[in-house]
Amino acid sequence: MSLMHLPSRLRRRLHLFASLAVFFFAVPFASSYAASAGKVTSNGYWIPEKTEELKGLKLGPLVKLADGSILGIANSKACISSDDGRTWKEYPMFPGHPNMEVAPGAMILTSRGVVILSYNNMKELSGWNWDEKISDAPEAKIPTYAIRSLDGGKTWQDNQKLHDDWTGANRDIIETRDGSVIFTSMMLRHNPGRHTVLTYTTRNDGRTWLRSNVIDLGGIGHHSGVSESTLVQRRDGVLWMLMRTNWGSFWETFSQDEGLTWTGHRPTNILSSSTPGLLKRLESGRLVLVWNYPYPEGKTTYPLKGGDRQWSEVPVSDHRTEICIMFSDDDGKTWGKRTVIGRITKDGMQLTYPNLIEVRPGEIWITTGFRGDLAIKLMEKDFL
Repeated sequence: MSLMHLPSRLRRRLHLFASLAVFFFAVPFASSYAASAGKVTSNGYWIPEKTEELKGLKLGPLVKLADGSILGIANSKACISSDDGRTWKEYPMFPGHPNMEVAPGAMILTSRGVVILSYNNMKELSGWNWDEKISDAPEAKIPTYAIRSLDGGKTWQDNQKLHDDWTGANRDIIETRDGSVIFTSMMLRHNPGRHTVLTYTTRNDGRTWLRSNVIDLGGIGHHSGVSESTLVQRRDGVLWMLMRTNWGSFWETFSQDEGLTWTGHRPTNILSSSTPGLLKRLESGRLVLVWNYPYPEGKTTYPLKGGDRQWSEVPVSDHRTEICIMFSDDDGKTWGKRTVIGRITKDGMQLTYPNLIEVRPGEIWITTGFRGDLAIKLMEKDFL
């Protein structure tokens, strides 16, 4: 149900809660704040001592192929490395088709050896003309596609447009224990403008796709609503999705039918700025979350933006100066310590839109995108 359909008194309470959340929420897990030792990467990010910079690594998404090589997507090319990201061989995804420009979303190698990628085609971007009088961009479009490869990314086939609606980012993809592949997506809704979340499910390795219900929780503004979600399958088989919001924390929703229907939308106690997180299950069975906290380590506030019915209908932290990691042993019921794994060192930099790959058991590579290019390796055991 949309927030706009809730009683006005309840809406006002939710909006007040959102604007104050980053100041007054009790932290639900321990912070690792301390003047810990660290180092600065070649491109100017502070990282902890127990991490390693990965120079030259493609920003992601990344997947490990059956032969141990790494596949990434950059500049509408599939990039394959056989030496842990030091060198890359490139394969154009759409040779001879200048009307395709890939903004990669999420990618997976299925248990049957098929690579599936979600993406936006930037050549079809159109109509973004935000009108402050109506708080909307009625003609905005940037289509979402899915495509697959049967040879580890060297060639691609079954390219399918799934919707034309403006999509901020297709952030995550998983394969369930039943063999379905599900990726998260978005649609801009109108009158007024706001973002919504949905998923697509394939039961035949990307040959055909099924669309879920659209999660529309209301909002007003070009960064409003719910957006850029991440998901995992819990041990009980239920799918759990975390959605970016402007309301002080991630909101969650659940699916018991392989991503076709999402219900039970509600706030979590995982505080977050208005940025996307990434949730993954590791070989150890633990869950790992990489995301932006609402304010820097050691602080309790951060300047808010929005609340103007243009960015959003409520004020919100858009903090991106640090990126954090934490782990859960019980499918997200409780979390271990929150640790900063990257920090900017000068104005104009940011750390957000994380991608993650577990290259070997316990060895995690993390990259960031969108005006930031951190690339690091860390060991799970060092951050528990």
